[in-house]
Amino acid sequence: MSTPATDTTGTPAMTDTTASLSALYARHVAERQETTARALEETGYERLLIHSGRPFEYFADDQEAPFHPTPHFAHWAPVEGPDHLLEIIPGRRPRLFRVVPRDFWYASPAPAPEFVRSEIDVVDVLTPKEAWLSAASGPLRTAFIGSAIPEGETFSAEDVNPAALVHRLDWERSYKSDYEVENVVRATARAAAGFKAAESAFVAGASEMEIHHAYLAAVGSKEEALPYPTIIGLNERAATLHYHGKRGRNGALANVMLIDAGATVRGYACDITRTFTASGADPVFRFLLEGMEKAQRELAEEARPARPYLALHLEAHRKIGSLLIEAGILKGAPDEVIEQGLTQPFFPHGLGHFLGIQVHDVAGRQADREGTPAPPPPEQRYLRTMRMIEERQLFTIEPGLYFIPLLLEPFRAGRSKEAFNWALIDRLLPCGGIRIEDNVFVEKAANRNITREAIPS
Repeated sequence: MSTPATDTTGTPAMTDTTASLSALYARHVAERQETTARALEETGYERLLIHSGRPFEYFADDQEAPFHPTPHFAHWAPVEGPDHLLEIIPGRRPRLFRVVPRDFWYASPAPAPEFVRSEIDVVDVLTPKEAWLSAASGPLRTAFIGSAIPEGETFSAEDVNPAALVHRLDWERSYKSDYEVENVVRATARAAAGFKAAESAFVAGASEMEIHHAYLAAVGSKEEALPYPTIIGLNERAATLHYHGKRGRNGALANVMLIDAGATVRGYACDITRTFTASGADPVFRFLLEGMEKAQRELAEEARPARPYLALHLEAHRKIGSLLIEAGILKGAPDEVIEQGLTQPFFPHGLGHFLGIQVHDVAGRQADREGTPAPPPPEQRYLRTMRMIEERQLFTIEPGLYFIPLLLEPFRAGRSKEAFNWALIDRLLPCGGIRIEDNVFVEKAANRNITREAIPS
């Protein structure tokens, strides 16, 4: 065993054995047993084995990549470490064979929490082989989910990650249990401290690297335990959608900071973005930021059941188009600029995505539990969610407005060039862009904006 033990679950320094957490987790496991039994019956299986994952080394290197558990394993059990094996048989208590090797190079994985042991039979073994021998369970037709089958074990290809079963399990992950929501709430509380520290560092004139370090210190997390690398873009770098660079001192104070960052608790992520301005920021950009703040809040409230997520995405384009016209950046009526695609270079990505164990959680482009594809229209190809909005879904709402030279360039000589105020656009290019992102849980009476509970503005 050559994998260092890392806190892949992101467990906070708070008591995990409270009665409330145990009750939430018990209901969560009961739901998983019910939905998994249904999926197994529909696909002809009697038993499911889920592998927690296996570490891997970088090419031509002996250094291992940070370990991330198989998402379907994490959906059941917030237990850290590779090579574990989870067995689910309908009508029986789940069994987890946890590999705890004897090792002096690295610390052993942390024990399974008591609230997990109360719902799942946890058996500690020394080796992956022992886990498989312990899980042997007669002639039951078995499906395997995982990235790799351990050496010496054989499965029919059709029983390894069978699509019909995985589609159904992915579909069920679209609806979050109270246990899952509570983990996202706790992750958000951790991230909120990081955003406060990042804002203070920005106001004090810190560099991107210094802001990043301030965020990590406040969250109390290692980089590899974050759900994704932080995005901290000052000035024009705010226009690079997934900017992971971290510039040091460059001699000039920034007027704009876009920070997109999160935290993880028991494998569940929050995904938050804020845009801040300093006193020297262009007044038109500040006007745009205020408008985007208003539009984002409205969209978060309008994401209600029975509304297609695509319709909400198109409404975001309408709101952004109206704002660009009001600011004097585009000329024309809102419907005209939408029809001509003039908002596309300013808002090139999708409005949001499902959120959970994975930051870009699964089943956003499934039309049904059987896995019928639901691709977005070509002109909105980056939209990750094509589902009808329903209760108990959790997703991000993250409209953006950017000044990206690469995307604007074709319009400078195009047939719609007169609809753009190029002088004002060129003035705003150094500001980069705006993105505001909240995590929204759809409840029966109204939406719960989890992010705003911890980061009001």
